[in-house]
Amino acid sequence: MMKKSDIACLTALAALWGASYPFMRVCAGEFGALTLAGARAAIAAALLLPLLAGDWSVLRRHWKPVLLVGLTNSALPFVLFALAAQGINASLSAIFNAATPLYAAVIGRAWLGEAIGRTRAAGLALGFCGVVWLVADNAGFKPGATGWAVPACVAATMLYAFSAHFSKRYFATVPPLAVAAGSQLAAALVLAPAALALHPAALPSPRAWGALLCLGALCTALAYVLFFRLIARVGAAKTMAVPFLVPAFGVLWGVLFLGETVTTAMAAGSALIVLGTALATGLVNPVRPRAAHPLPRPGARPDVN
Repeated sequence: MMKKSDIACLTALAALWGASYPFMRVCAGEFGALTLAGARAAIAAALLLPLLAGDWSVLRRHWKPVLLVGLTNSALPFVLFALAAQGINASLSAIFNAATPLYAAVIGRAWLGEAIGRTRAAGLALGFCGVVWLVADNAGFKPGATGWAVPACVAATMLYAFSAHFSKRYFATVPPLAVAAGSQLAAALVLAPAALALHPAALPSPRAWGALLCLGALCTALAYVLFFRLIARVGAAKTMAVPFLVPAFGVLWGVLFLGETVTTAMAAGSALIVLGTALATGLVNPVRPRAAHPLPRPGARPDVN
């Protein structure tokens, strides 16, 4: 059983990751997707790199896979979610992120040959129905939004799912904090040319700057520290409960601070995604194996109690 301190850490992590969507909603329009993503990664790298201590040699030995994870787990998803933030509610972006374990199950089957039983297949079907429902209903779309917002969210969550499998396969012996700091540094360096070239012509507002600082320092740097602390203390399986809580906090912050409205379609789609993810990941298993009963010994009396 998880300790109260670990439960508090898990809840704080979900709250921070859920807050990233309202923060992006606030500042994406003023900074632009590329500049926002580059600045976010740069802030996180600046805060995480001093914590590395003697792990710099590890980064030098593993710089190629760290670079790839920086692209697939930070640079590209940051850009895609910032792009989506300009077209759909922060609440809806957070709900789409809950589908990450669904894509992880599909990628695990295609790449690593992981088995998908009937229960997991049913979960995948339910989860994808939830995604399709949200897309078809246009729930949470802003006036004048383009059709790129939803594909951007889906692509970002697929990249997160790929990164999880890649990290598990190639970073089993690498200190997690080194991967986190190195991937943020790689993302910042990759995005720097485009971020500087496409910087906003007008100076962003203090509100947008504040949202950017919170996004980089709290929702990225601090969140990574909490994430790897949880993995070290309770293991990866229990830490993966976070994606189930992120949509709830994303919707809560969007309603409280941005005045967003949660429609019936959004609630129903979210429920399908969460239920499907719970089934696909094995968190919920309606079919429990029966306990095996030993065969009676020859000559034994039957139990009549």
